Amino acid sequence: MQQALASIPAKAVTLVDLTKDANAIIRSEETVFTVNSIGSGVTKYKATITILNENGKHHAKLYVPYDKLSKVDNITGTSYDKSGKKIKTLKNKDIIDISSVSDFSLFEDNRVKIANLTYTIYPYTVEFEYQVTTKNMLFYPLWRPQSEEDLSVEKALLRVEVPKGMKLRYRENNLQEKVTQESTPTYDVYLWQVKDLAPVVEEPYGPSLAELVPEVRTAPTYFEVEGYQGNMETWQSYGQWVNKLNTGRDVLPEATRQKLQEMVVGATSPEEKAKKLYDYLQGKTRYVSIQLGIGGWQPFEASFVDSKGYGDCKALTNYTQSMLKAVGVDSYQALIRAGDGATDVITDFPSSQFNHVILCVPLPKDTLWLECTSQTTAAGYSGSFTGGRHALLITPDGGKLVKTQFYKAEDNAQKRNIKVQLDEAGNGTATVTTVYTGEQQESRSQAIHSLKPDDQKKWLYQQIKVPSYEILSYGFEEQKMRLPVVTEKLELSLRQCATISGKRMFLSPNLMSKWTYIPPQPEKRKTDVVRNMAFFDSDSVVFELPVGYTLEYQPQDVVHKSEFGEYKATIKVNGPEVTYIRTMQMYDGRFSSESYARLVEFLNNVVKADGDKVVFVKNIN
Repeated sequence: MQQALASIPAKAVTLVDLTKDANAIIRSEETVFTVNSIGSGVTKYKATITILNENGKHHAKLYVPYDKLSKVDNITGTSYDKSGKKIKTLKNKDIIDISSVSDFSLFEDNRVKIANLTYTIYPYTVEFEYQVTTKNMLFYPLWRPQSEEDLSVEKALLRVEVPKGMKLRYRENNLQEKVTQESTPTYDVYLWQVKDLAPVVEEPYGPSLAELVPEVRTAPTYFEVEGYQGNMETWQSYGQWVNKLNTGRDVLPEATRQKLQEMVVGATSPEEKAKKLYDYLQGKTRYVSIQLGIGGWQPFEASFVDSKGYGDCKALTNYTQSMLKAVGVDSYQALIRAGDGATDVITDFPSSQFNHVILCVPLPKDTLWLECTSQTTAAGYSGSFTGGRHALLITPDGGKLVKTQFYKAEDNAQKRNIKVQLDEAGNGTATVTTVYTGEQQESRSQAIHSLKPDDQKKWLYQQIKVPSYEILSYGFEEQKMRLPVVTEKLELSLRQCATISGKRMFLSPNLMSKWTYIPPQPEKRKTDVVRNMAFFDSDSVVFELPVGYTLEYQPQDVVHKSEFGEYKATIKVNGPEVTYIRTMQMYDGRFSSESYARLVEFLNNVVKADGDKVVFVKNIN
């Protein structure tokens, strides 16, 4: 081990300073993936990483996951101090082997080996090496050597070896150089390399890190998992493989079929039937993760779920599809990448990019999407978890990419009405009614179903943005519709809602909806502006002042418009009554980097307008 390994060599800083804004530096990284056949492969990984500070110390821990279909053949590791002196060499007893079963899992064989070379004196360097053999060839490497912000890369490479005649599919993004190819007597070899990558920083309202850093996606054409062979060259052929996994797993007991048919007697449409059975599903079943070998992709039989009352997303979706089939309603399973803020799949690169399964019920005029793992979600609501993205519909002919429900600004609404009675000291009592719809109701719905009443009240104290108050009473009403609605009712005691200074009263009429965040304005914006959620907020606030005050100053009506949204605020004073009306609508979309300054200006204007005050003078006889 040379001393130069722990320090930054001069040649690395002639092109780019790898230490600037970095918490760690990947000195070298090699990933070699060898395809032995359509059903087996080997990954060899080797890396040398210099840890520069406390924020980079997680790179001194190596996590190697495995399961029934994969085996960790070996792990080695060594650490060195800043002078290159060896600190520690990993021994087998230092490698922890733990279950990575999630809290909501019943059956899961996922495990992880953890090698820890954390040290307390910076900088220091770690070397890791491991090999994993797999019998799950659904996944080929996704190579992203710059996997986070504040990480620089001196050099890294990906080498993929496939048997001659076997087609490798790949997709490149943000690379310094394209792939180079070579051959051995038995393999076609694909090689990608990067070097001297300075840290990348995600900008406010910017694209995800995956868009900004070098990336190579690889995928098979033909593959096999536990005897199930498939072709992934097109979305259609990938869907055909999923159909193989599902074949014959939709059979329900005859008694259940008869019960379901009786349940929908009187239902006049496929949608009405689907909603009745969805309600039945939510009352009968619960979600439990089941990940065992091919069970990570193949659902349990519908009869199993029917008798046991639980299943994972695949099993519950398959069960719901089977129930609908029993009452004559067609439906299709749909693979999707779920999660609030999850990026959409890469549509031009068929591969296994999904983590969830939902159900699609085609109707004469539209589509009903069903989240079969939830006991509380309204039928037809996709929301932030699965809405507005691509899903792979599994039809009898194979896979077909479709878009799930997209929610517009008026769908994601917050409509609030407030009445405030002020006293001579500026304190007040407020009655607040707020109607939340779409994505804006999700947090309230979760609080309703997951929190006890005392915890709901604590949660509300964290949500309500009023300087000083006490919750006297609260309540929620939920309407489960395709566009769900939660109505929240509050009674608040407000301390110093208005400020009294001598004979003047200063009133800030925007009581609960002040916008406070203004993103920083760099000298030069590098990336596009990305807004993922559209919303519409409206507030109507009526203040009843104590007697004896005369208006001294009233702000003018405010209107601000930009490509990002529209803001309006008006104040009317009629004797002792002050009425404040505010609306703010924000659009989603992708905008040029040059527009960022206009976004900052727009939000600055909103913050300023939200802080406006009305001034009154007390009459003195």
